[in-house]
Amino acid sequence: MDLEAFRKYCLSKKGVSEGFPFGEDTLVFKVMGKIFAITSFEQPLSVNLKCDPEKAVELRESYEDVQPGYHMNKKHWNTVNFEGEISVRELKEMTDHSYELVVNSLTKKLKEELLRL
Repeated sequence: MDLEAFRKYCLSKKGVSEGFPFGEDTLVFKVMGKIFAITSFEQPLSVNLKCDPEKAVELRESYEDVQPGYHMNKKHWNTVNFEGEISVRELKEMTDHSYELVVNSLTKKLKEELLRL
């Protein structure tokens, strides 16, 4: 999956916005103002995705292209190389998992807002 396809996939999700809060080389995707994906324009293309701690370890053990989150809490974030062995389907599943973790952690008020969108 290329970065533009990944961007479109993220933006297709309810309540998602994009921005550059960390500088022009780092594209961030948020749901209701909370980060669920951070990408970089540098090669190799990669994305930081939130992940359940147990699942994060499983993914790292299963895939060379899944590493502890770069510049993130390594217990809760993975860095996934776009250009390696990870299939588009697997990348989408990891992205969906990250999105759902963040949605589930939203306040009741934000969850209700999201439902109304």
